[in-house]
Amino acid sequence: MRISTTVSFLINQLSNQKWKAPSSLDRRWRLYHKGVLCLFGRVETTQEAGAWNWSDNRMDQYQVEQLKSMRNELSRFMLMYKFALNELETKIDILKEEFRILHDYNPIENTKSRVKSPESILNKLQRKGHDITFSNIKRNVKDIAGLRITCSFISDIYQISDMLQRQRDLKVLEIKDYIKNPKSNGYRSLHILVEIPVFMSDREEHVAVEIQIRTIAMDFWASLEHKIYYKHNKSVPPHLLRELKEAAESAIALDHKMERLHLEMAAMNVKDEEESATQLTINDQQFSIPKVLLDLLGNDRSKSDTVSLSN
Repeated sequence: MRISTTVSFLINQLSNQKWKAPSSLDRRWRLYHKGVLCLFGRVETTQEAGAWNWSDNRMDQYQVEQLKSMRNELSRFMLMYKFALNELETKIDILKEEFRILHDYNPIENTKSRVKSPESILNKLQRKGHDITFSNIKRNVKDIAGLRITCSFISDIYQISDMLQRQRDLKVLEIKDYIKNPKSNGYRSLHILVEIPVFMSDREEHVAVEIQIRTIAMDFWASLEHKIYYKHNKSVPPHLLRELKEAAESAIALDHKMERLHLEMAAMNVKDEEESATQLTINDQQFSIPKVLLDLLGNDRSKSDTVSLSN
């Protein structure tokens, strides 16, 4: 069962950056306020919350301050995950820039990040059967922050995974390889759960982020499967499930074929470079100068000539 609409109302209100505590309470505000005081450790039971003074449907100053304090706690908690994603995205941007400038090929095609909504977090915690507290959320909901990386080829996935795991400030908590061991429905992806330090103004927090790395074909299949499940309210007809599984097999077959073509093209390029290399003899010893190096030297010489002419 999903969390009540009153708790959803609280979460949406408190997570709103423009939220202001109301001076008066309608029935809905009163209900949600009683129901979530336990989440923030203000009271131990909802019965105790019901003992608060609700006369004239007015909030006293103490209750207003309590709501403001709750909002700040929720904002700080959610910001931790946002900042963790920011740090991880910076790491990915650095790798992309390095590959763009120094290498012939960039294995990272695209990235996408998201932070779960507070309501979604509480729904997942409730499904797991845990009490709603911040410590339980942090301990039991590990995919609050998520980063998805798409690549062209399967080999790229493991290359990126290795690069991230070598970074000393990332602590790998768990790896789930759904490429080598796909799910029963055909889902494939590499999931890496990492912990990253986030330095706030008054503390250091270690925040979990789930990284999903997959090929473009895998991502296309997963997106389509997700849409179908939501369209059918997660009760998908059997014939569609069979076709989805067949589509997953077609996608992985395409990945393997494109990887083979990619490797063949790379081998052909190496061979062409070797055949086009210029032979240079120095002291009766022959050296092969790759065409790309001669082109580079030629470009540098042209630039220097242009500069000398302009002077």
